[in-house]
Amino acid sequence: MKPENLNIIIADDHPLFRNALRQALMPCFNNTQWFEADSADALQQLLDAPQPNYDLVLLDLQMPGSHGYSTLLHLRAHYPELPVIIISAHEDNMTISRALHYGSAGFIPKSASMETFTNAIGDVMKGDVWLPDGVELQEINDEDNTDKMAGKLSELTPQQYRVLQMFAEGLLNKQIAYDLGVSEATIKAHATAIFRKLGVRNRTQAVIALQQLGMEKNEL
Repeated sequence: MKPENLNIIIADDHPLFRNALRQALMPCFNNTQWFEADSADALQQLLDAPQPNYDLVLLDLQMPGSHGYSTLLHLRAHYPELPVIIISAHEDNMTISRALHYGSAGFIPKSASMETFTNAIGDVMKGDVWLPDGVELQEINDEDNTDKMAGKLSELTPQQYRVLQMFAEGLLNKQIAYDLGVSEATIKAHATAIFRKLGVRNRTQAVIALQQLGMEKNEL
């Protein structure tokens, strides 16, 4: 029996994939409300809304504003009760291992059948972790630079994370202030806090730090 009355976010930048996945899954989950986000910022806006309370995020690792595992880390740090299933076209053992290491509740290859999607979501909503058959989980070295940066990134507040994403897009402080509806002084204060938490000295180093959470070449 599948869960009912859920609020599920599909976070993927391809509208055809989002629509096809939602249409295929709707008959399997009665009275479920589906929400869509095409970027990390759009996902954050959904999460910032007072209602509804979301039950699950289906998250693509690569969409605008998301550098590899950075959005997954952000979600696990600030919404620990909200399970996240990674949906990705990259199905290698290391990608799946890192996703699990950074807190995903499951990993569904985009090539999977709708029956697999349905079963995986059902298992995760029951509290299980779902992985594809035949996965050989790889050991993740907690002492490597990527993992250290992952820990630092998880310390950023949602607003600081959003500002860091805008740094990565090359936006100036005044542009960021306008987009977020705050003063430039507020953005400078966020920047100072970001640099301190990441252990860097300037915007360029902060962006490089964020990019460390991107997909490795052997994961593409």
